Amino acid sequence: MSAKAILLMGPTASGKTDIAISLCKRFPCDVISVDSALVYRGMDIGTAKPDAQTLLRTPHQLIDIRDPEESYSAGDFVRDARLAIDASIAKGRIPLLVGGTMMYFRALTRGIADLPAGDSRVRKAIDEEASRLGWPAMHAELMTADPVIAARLNPNDSQRIQRALEVFRVSGKPLSAWQREGELPTGGPDYIKVALQIEPRKVLHERIEQRLANMIRLGFAAEVRTLRARPGLTRNSSSMRSVGYRQFWTYLEGECSADEARDRALYATRQLAKRQLTWLRSEQGVYLADPLEARAIDTISKHLADKLG
Repeated sequence: MSAKAILLMGPTASGKTDIAISLCKRFPCDVISVDSALVYRGMDIGTAKPDAQTLLRTPHQLIDIRDPEESYSAGDFVRDARLAIDASIAKGRIPLLVGGTMMYFRALTRGIADLPAGDSRVRKAIDEEASRLGWPAMHAELMTADPVIAARLNPNDSQRIQRALEVFRVSGKPLSAWQREGELPTGGPDYIKVALQIEPRKVLHERIEQRLANMIRLGFAAEVRTLRARPGLTRNSSSMRSVGYRQFWTYLEGECSADEARDRALYATRQLAKRQLTWLRSEQGVYLADPLEARAIDTISKHLADKLG
């Protein structure tokens, strides 16, 4: 019988952490984070990172493994996740991968292309062009170079637009072509996919707004101020392009008011949730569950028990 792992996916503010902790009380699971922002140390409030007591009771792997000055790619995640999955299975436990970075889930389950190495000079040139023209203009350029990737991205998704343009300029080949040629993973576990979906959408939007308000109350701006003071960390660092951080960095630069930063962060987070839901709709074999329904954890647990055998 093949080993099994659980993928618990969902948009931001859908309650993934609470569901994961409840599942750990019912199944012998090891939690592995699938979040491109939670990997960074010092980014706690704006990522809604589980607090120290929660992590002590229910350890999460792949949290706080990078300094914010460092980069962390989908390839890095796949390598680290596979090691964590193998270690969990070797102990006779069930890997429970939890998060909202859909690109990481896809790279893990469908494989990842052997992309060309990054080029700092090319990235700098792209950033300089974006400073003059704006990211929507760079997105328009990407639409010509790689319409498949461009169609998936928001015109202001600076990090992914930059990477796609970088790949094209370095290799002369679109990122989408590299991805098609990526090898499918072999020898891994069977994945049981569960996605949290809150309906109607306005309820999710209300939760996003409430969570952002709580982050601000807890000192999100002060957290960004502390990060901004770190030598070597800039607004163009991968970590600072995370939703919320880039908007409050702009506020601290004096380019907008605190209220404008809040409004921009709220809009960006809702757009992120929209993209996450779009990715989820394209996934096959996903069990959908509304975490706000009565006894949702029982319903999810029954589905998992049936699949786990």
